[in-house]
Amino acid sequence: MAADTHGRGPKRANGVREAEILHLLQHAGSALTPGDVTERLGNELTYSSVVTILTRMHTKGLLTRSARGRAYAYAPVTDDAGFAARRMRTVLEERPDREAVLARFADELSDTDADLLRQLLGAEPDTGR
Repeated sequence: MAADTHGRGPKRANGVREAEILHLLQHAGSALTPGDVTERLGNELTYSSVVTILTRMHTKGLLTRSARGRAYAYAPVTDDAGFAARRMRTVLEERPDREAVLARFADELSDTDADLLRQLLGAEPDTGR
């Protein structure tokens, strides 16, 4: 990978940077300011780039923010499993035939995952498999 124009390290796609920052925030233990994020990324990005990415992620509903001094401190709205569930729900909501999507999803589950889903839904595991 080529270095970016600011000499700060390899250029990465925005989605990759967002995922990297989201992972950092999920494991931080508390909300972080753009300066905190910049420092924890090893100064690979400029402060203004980090502000732009955090603002974009907040606009997408991935992060909450609260005032901390002259900056905002950012935290994820949920954990990794919560984000995966949100993606699954979004895909389901985008399809016109929810029943067909859910049926196909259920048909392709492993026996273990199907039993877990039944348990989560309050049904008894299928012992006939």
